[in-house]
Amino acid sequence: MPLAVGTKAPDFTLSTKVPAGTKQIRLSDNFESKNTLLLFFPMAFTKVCTAEMCEVSAGLNSYIGLNAAVYGISGDNPFAQAAWAEKEKIIVPLLSDYEHKVAKAYDVMYDSFLPQMDLGMGGVPKRSAFVVDRNGLIQYAESNDDPGKLPNFEKIKTKLEELK
Repeated sequence: MPLAVGTKAPDFTLSTKVPAGTKQIRLSDNFESKNTLLLFFPMAFTKVCTAEMCEVSAGLNSYIGLNAAVYGISGDNPFAQAAWAEKEKIIVPLLSDYEHKVAKAYDVMYDSFLPQMDLGMGGVPKRSAFVVDRNGLIQYAESNDDPGKLPNFEKIKTKLEELK
């Protein structure tokens, strides 16, 4: 069960790949200035994750217009995320939760990802979305056990509009 609306969002610092190397992004750096949309996704280089991050990239300006920072979060390392982003023209900042600590803190990780395929991959984040307001409170939470189901972006935008 993902963290509930009204819960204080667990702060974190995660790595992202930038042209000069890696950079640390801390959630609480957005507090008091903008809202934050956190999009957890299972893994880079997969069909549904690519569709999701490309769709959000195409509409990134609309989120910025709603005074929101947007981050994609997966357990992939930042170098794999960067290669994927370059290949697919993804411009959403991608954060590496390589040790799965953030997915665990938000309670959105699989015990076993795609067990029917026997991949032996625990800790993979579920496709999830959280809107964190400028006070660090979760204002929208959605998590899907089905990795093929995208978040409800219309509801997310409506919530961000309310918080603007």
